Amino acid sequence: MQKRPKIGIIISTTRPGRFADIPTNWLFNIAKKRDDADFEIVDLRDYPMPFFEEKMPLHQAPPQNELALRWGKKIASLDGYIFVTAEYNHGIPAVLKNALDYLYSEIQRKPVAFLGYGGTGAARAVGQLQLSLNAATLKRSVHIGMIEMIGMQREGKSMADYPYLDDSAKPMLDELVWWANTLKEGRSGDEVAEAA
Repeated sequence: MQKRPKIGIIISTTRPGRFADIPTNWLFNIAKKRDDADFEIVDLRDYPMPFFEEKMPLHQAPPQNELALRWGKKIASLDGYIFVTAEYNHGIPAVLKNALDYLYSEIQRKPVAFLGYGGTGAARAVGQLQLSLNAATLKRSVHIGMIEMIGMQREGKSMADYPYLDDSAKPMLDELVWWANTLKEGRSGDEVAEAA
């Protein structure tokens, strides 16, 4: 019997006072109630990688930076991902772009879902990620708009005040776990074929 897939919920911004911790913890609390996958939070603050300037392309040689190697090993150990991302200047945070530049094969043939927050629910940032990742990006996402963010940041509200967000998280997690299992099985078939 196949082991449960391991899913990383990746906090994609590192700035002080970030909003990301609120939706990340909310989603993690929903996800950890499931019995069909194991979830963990992966924080880019724990991987303060320098600006990408490796001498060789990653398809020719692994990165030389130790933090980048540790980041790649963590990502490789997971079977799927949820990127929790802000939208900065209509795009993804620079620290996330830099972290993704250090990845090559670690994320391939694995599913990715998104939780975006900010103006337009970070739809433009999520769209960029869906187009740029060399992974199986899923269409179901959770989008937290400015009304919800302002309510939580300035009016003392919490995620519980916006129950409709729970309604979008469950189908996203259902789809992500299904794809994580399916692609994990497919990758194990590739390993068997390569060994033969």
